[in-house]
Amino acid sequence: MPSFDIVSEVNQVEVKNAVDQCNKEITNRFDFKGSDARVEIQDKDKDKILMVFADDNFKLGQVKDVLTAKLAKRGIDVRSLMPGTIEKTTGDTVKQPVTVRVGVEQELAKKIVKLLKDSKMKAQGSIQGDAVRVTGPKKDTLQEVITLVKKSITDLPLQFKNFRE
Repeated sequence: MPSFDIVSEVNQVEVKNAVDQCNKEITNRFDFKGSDARVEIQDKDKDKILMVFADDNFKLGQVKDVLTAKLAKRGIDVRSLMPGTIEKTTGDTVKQPVTVRVGVEQELAKKIVKLLKDSKMKAQGSIQGDAVRVTGPKKDTLQEVITLVKKSITDLPLQFKNFRE
């Protein structure tokens, strides 16, 4: 029976390269001279957390703009970024964690499986860790499923991999 997996992956090497480029641009920009603006990568389990540091909220926004531009230029979908709450650190400086989401979360996976059931297509979805495996009787049915999921789920970039006949 033909099947494929719905996953959400981010190229971690490109994330590191984009952060390096972002830090390089910030150190060279005139408006950031003498400020403590930077982006650091922190690993937590399978997710990467990009910690953005700046002197104030305005500069924090500018650093995030530079970061998202560098990530987009390197082919990383900015929908996979989930900004956290802005925290005050020593003095007037602020920091904000930005999580790079990897994998299909349990809640979204349940939503995809429910979407398949409600669509009355002859395809079944099953949750396999942080991916959703879709099986169906024909390739055409699976292509219809891909089209349906692309239209319905827009808040997280999804890839369709591991196609088997």
